[in-house]
Amino acid sequence: MLAIRLPPEIETRLEALARATGRTKTFYAREAILEHLADLEDLYLAEQRLIDIRAGRSRTYTLEEVERDLGLAD
Repeated sequence: MLAIRLPPEIETRLEALARATGRTKTFYAREAILEHLADLEDLYLAEQRLIDIRAGRSRTYTLEEVERDLGLAD
């Protein structure tokens, strides 16, 4: 179960869409979450990785290093 508060203008748009299509507001909220959850997860992971790199807790690798380590170098 999930309850969310939306800004009034978004709630109005969602209600209008639901009315116009015969679907529920829940249907569209679910679709939006499913469509964008992976992107939000990727963004969060990238932000955390950047924080770790800047703090010296993690390092980066060049393409050449990765290719060499995986035996893919020419």
